[in-house]
Amino acid sequence: MRPENRRGTPVDPVPFLVVAALGFLGCYSYGPAYLLTVGVELPAALALSTVAFLAATAVAYHRFVWLARPDLRGEVPPDLRLRRLFLGGLAVFGICALLALPLVEPLIRP
Repeated sequence: MRPENRRGTPVDPVPFLVVAALGFLGCYSYGPAYLLTVGVELPAALALSTVAFLAATAVAYHRFVWLARPDLRGEVPPDLRLRRLFLGGLAVFGICALLALPLVEPLIRP
């Protein structure tokens, strides 16, 4: 059974599954530990990680299944690819900086 987009055309489920699996990995490997460091209790940290995972999965489904247009596939211009690569690198750097905040906080407080 292949998922269908909003027009009823079957789409490849692999990109959605990869992004959903990476969302699960990120939410449950960093989420509870990060929230526990900030001071959130374990049940609440797991609940917030679950909500973040469900939100990431919903966004991935909307982007990679519901809005997918398999008939429009083609070559992406190099300047657009470079821009996406640059913005993706900035996003990864920003996420790593946010994940490092609990490690820096004890150094700031005397």
